Amino acid sequence: MSEKGYKAPDTSLLGDEHVKRYEETDGEVGHEWNGAKCLVLTTTGRRSGERRKVPLIYGRDGDSLLVIASMGGAPNHPKWYLNVSEAPDVEVQVLGDKFSATARTASSEEKPRLWKIMTEDWPNYDVYKERTDRDIPLVVLEPS
Repeated sequence: MSEKGYKAPDTSLLGDEHVKRYEETDGEVGHEWNGAKCLVLTTTGRRSGERRKVPLIYGRDGDSLLVIASMGGAPNHPKWYLNVSEAPDVEVQVLGDKFSATARTASSEEKPRLWKIMTEDWPNYDVYKERTDRDIPLVVLEPS
């Protein structure tokens, strides 16, 4: 099945391995992924209280970073989004730069403008939106 505008990504670097290689190389491996830029987001598990790391495609809006909780258009929100919804204090790594940030879900007023920023680097987000009935959250990471 072919979806209009969808480009299947190279999935040879994913999940924990992506995080490991990113951290070992300060992003030399893993920052550029399928033509997009990635960061490592560290959240606090809403049930376990444990620190969780996830690689995510990001964009920039001024001093803030943007990430999308798409999970490829799956019917449920990704766990990292559920975590930041309850514990918005996060850690972010972009290349070798590590900093604290506060995560918040973009408002309905600002989301269209920010979504456009994200789809410039990752057009698949528009396809993911068509795959699901849920409203895919766009998260703003504001450095603390």
